[in-house]
Amino acid sequence: MKSGRAAVFVAPRQPFEIREFPVPEPEPGAILVKVRLCNICGSDLHAWHGDFQTTKIGGALPTILGHEMMGTVAKLGAGVHRDFNGAPLSEGDRVVFQYFTHCGRCPQCLKGRTVSCLHSSMAMMGNCEQPPHFVGGFADYYYLKPNQVIFKVPDHVPDEVVSGANCALAQVIQGFQRVDLRFGETVVIQGAGGLGIYASAVAKHMGAKRVIVIDGVKERLELARQFGADETIDLQEYPDDRSRVARVRELTDGIGADVVVELVGHPGVVNEGLNMLALSGRYLEIGNISKGKVVELDPSKLVFGNKSIVGVSWYEPEALKMAMDFLSKTIDLYPYHRLFAVKFKLSEINHAFELAEKRAVPRATIVMD
Repeated sequence: MKSGRAAVFVAPRQPFEIREFPVPEPEPGAILVKVRLCNICGSDLHAWHGDFQTTKIGGALPTILGHEMMGTVAKLGAGVHRDFNGAPLSEGDRVVFQYFTHCGRCPQCLKGRTVSCLHSSMAMMGNCEQPPHFVGGFADYYYLKPNQVIFKVPDHVPDEVVSGANCALAQVIQGFQRVDLRFGETVVIQGAGGLGIYASAVAKHMGAKRVIVIDGVKERLELARQFGADETIDLQEYPDDRSRVARVRELTDGIGADVVVELVGHPGVVNEGLNMLALSGRYLEIGNISKGKVVELDPSKLVFGNKSIVGVSWYEPEALKMAMDFLSKTIDLYPYHRLFAVKFKLSEINHAFELAEKRAVPRATIVMD
């Protein structure tokens, strides 16, 4: 029987173990994907640290981390002939797909809220020692369950560019739609990692008048400007929250931002972001995924300021299609190659995580070939 490699996650802060598992045959409606690239996302780092404990939300160990990926169709299950845009699907086609599933039948799905499906499942949650084994992206294969959303990749969009579509890019598109970002508004982005860089470009293309990005790494801030940011705030120059809030007020003529996006993943920045909001502003919370972390806030500021906090996890299928269209149209507009400039072999995954933890690269990419 044919086998494939996987970087097995045994426990937080423990080295990944490269193991081999038998390659499964896809059941009817399922698809076996040959993974080509998988990026180290912030949530992968949180899981590796132990801050994001998948076992607390129904996950099992050992498992396979990784979800921001792309690949080619290795084998189609019976009955699968087209992608979710109606395009013919064949073995060898390059594809991008949601890393989570929805049932399509529960009350939330019937209301069109598939991100809140009562019977959802996602990558990184299954026990990799049990079939179909390939439950995460840091492996040679990934098993798509029946009816899992999948799209073919346009020929002119490189692997490296499309690899960020099914998490970071689709996520910020979904987020801006949820907070109803409007033409001419001002956006502040807390954090210039992969999501923050994408958010800069998406906000500008959705009509934001001014995009302000906050981070402590000069290289990231420089990259944010190349992806559409109008202004940047360096934590080294503005070392405390009061100075950063004052700077945002200065850049917005004392009004504040219409939308502030949290992409740092630390509760300590939430109050700072709320203080940057204008009256009737919306705080988009995406980064804080670690259970048990808390923040103390004054709810009267939300009431009297007509402000709101919107949490966003996952995205609707349409957002992934929009992400692909966005990449297709802007492939020559932004330096996407700089987002994924550092590649590592699967056997080098432990070193890659160490560098990602130090924020030495915006996105470290694991290559399976």
